[in-house]
Amino acid sequence: MTKYREILRLQSLGINQTGIAVSCGHSRATVRKVLNRAKELDISWPLQAEVTDAELEKQFSPNISASDPFRRYPDYEHIDREMMKNGVTLKLLWHEYCEECRQHNDLPLMYSQFCFHYQKHSEKKRATMHIQRKPGDRIIDRDTGEIIPAYIFVGVLSYSLYAYVEAFFALDMDSWITAHVNMYNFFGGATRMLIPDNLKTGVDRSDWYTPEINKTYQEMAEHYETAVIPARVRKPKDKPNAEGSVRVVSMWILAALRNEKFFSLAELNREIRSKLDSYNRRPFQKKEGSRYSFFKEEKPFLTPLPAASYERSTWKQATVQFNYHISVDKMQYSVPYEYIRQKVNVRMTKNIVEVFYKNTRICSHKRLYGHPGQYSTVDVHMPEDHQKYLKWDANRFIAWAEKIGTNTVIAVKSILVSYRVEQQGYKSCMGILKLADRYSLNRLEAACKKALLYTPHPSYKIIKNILTTGQDKLADEQQKEPPVLNEHGFTRGAGYYGR
Repeated sequence: MTKYREILRLQSLGINQTGIAVSCGHSRATVRKVLNRAKELDISWPLQAEVTDAELEKQFSPNISASDPFRRYPDYEHIDREMMKNGVTLKLLWHEYCEECRQHNDLPLMYSQFCFHYQKHSEKKRATMHIQRKPGDRIIDRDTGEIIPAYIFVGVLSYSLYAYVEAFFALDMDSWITAHVNMYNFFGGATRMLIPDNLKTGVDRSDWYTPEINKTYQEMAEHYETAVIPARVRKPKDKPNAEGSVRVVSMWILAALRNEKFFSLAELNREIRSKLDSYNRRPFQKKEGSRYSFFKEEKPFLTPLPAASYERSTWKQATVQFNYHISVDKMQYSVPYEYIRQKVNVRMTKNIVEVFYKNTRICSHKRLYGHPGQYSTVDVHMPEDHQKYLKWDANRFIAWAEKIGTNTVIAVKSILVSYRVEQQGYKSCMGILKLADRYSLNRLEAACKKALLYTPHPSYKIIKNILTTGQDKLADEQQKEPPVLNEHGFTRGAGYYGR
């Protein structure tokens, strides 16, 4: 399936079609057709929240053929140097390039092709490379004396060669994402592209034509408005500046600490940061300036950081149960009942649980902690008849019983207090009060009175059996015809004397 949404997002970041094709796993022809079709339809990023992937697929039907590229290319190194100057744009450089071509009787490229080939070249010149390596440094456990290996994360801005280095205990996803967040904070901005090695933490499948980026890593890239384009396997030319920087970092930072002993990761990273500052400010050997001086020119071209740093999240797939809830870490979260039996994607952070259906968020909850089996239920997620049931409470049942009689009120109250959780008695109360529809209000009141003679805590079953067997009627008859008591003993009636 064509990733229309991702193609439009990357195009809005200024990524060229080749970069978009590599990141999305499509051919350049497909990317070009999608972008041309988007221009025809006047569709641009960001998309409206209600636009779904299915709607995009219906709208896009690219059928525009590609045109052949020009063979003459401008001086990209010159463009790189000029673009670092304030006020210089590609449009201005293209006009200067065209004038130079006319003076030499050469055919210039069109502006679109000029930008296309320059952006293709800039994938390597303005990319960011991150590589993890095992250092020679180790951390010593204070209690046991055990030597604990540490892993080094290296991030390099390829133009200025300005580097970021940090040590971690593991190569897991938490360390990988934390390193990126800390690196962007260190740089004070984000890059337009990330070119990582094909490590399993960040790249699920390392195929050059159809790479699969880890979902969490991809989400982090979207948060910082950047594109992930993994380097090819065993192709160091895809990242020459970064490869060279790793060797230099190993010499000037790791080798310089080879005789030091560290007892915590924080202690090691503080020393690395000190060495890193000296390394970035050290003058170049074959050209003027330093990594830091070049970085000051490059920093304005970094993408501004978002208001909040990326928060690490995990994803899982779940099926909506018949009770319109999903189970996440043994906790239950409600989902609109229309999605019962549908498979949904669940994004979990430290505080929030979000549920997505076909890349559209359908609900969110505050994450639950504590004993398992807790429920987080939103009323609007329920069917209408279930919502009506929630409106019932103890006061409403008691008010209903008061319209029938005192004994009914006593019976309802006794049921409500007999359960540890009050809501557990609602069904029994409802059942008792509904008996009036079948047997009449008076009979229900009489049945409750008789039941209270048997037990102070009558149940729905006891009251129903009294009504079914008619015991309440026997009690009424006894009350209507009480026995006549004679204080004077046996007395003959008038009929006796009249005989």
